[in-house]
Amino acid sequence: MKGFYQVTETIKNQLLADVNVNTVTTGDITRVDLSKQTIFPLSHLIVNNVTNEDNVLRFSLSVLAMDIVDVSKEAVVDIFRGNNNEQDVLNTQLAVLNKLVQVLRGGTLFQDLYQLDGSPSFEPFYDRFENEMAGWALTFDVIINNDITIC
Repeated sequence: MKGFYQVTETIKNQLLADVNVNTVTTGDITRVDLSKQTIFPLSHLIVNNVTNEDNVLRFSLSVLAMDIVDVSKEAVVDIFRGNNNEQDVLNTQLAVLNKLVQVLRGGTLFQDLYQLDGSPSFEPFYDRFENEMAGWALTFDVIINNDITIC
């Protein structure tokens, strides 16, 4: 049966294939040791819920893609960008999630019947956790075939 394991492993493997992801975690984000700098850039997968619809299972998922913001000790010369790499982090992590969406929308995962349904939403966050970090929260639905039969 295609189900929870298969969907979470497939998303994890797709994220880890990206050069801008070092670690993928799942479950309760508060249980991830975010103080370890070696795990970043980090993507975190959350299964919000699963809906059984006719012959498909609809997985509502969220992926947090984040990295540590490095602050330079040099004086601020660019007021727009400041003295950190926050915009670089936001740009890179948005690209990670955009790639995931595109692969689900019409790439290899779509062909393997992991199909994006609806319009995903991307929400930026800044300094959301114990380290100074930034990134994006992506929320989307994936539909897979429900291969459980009543026979």
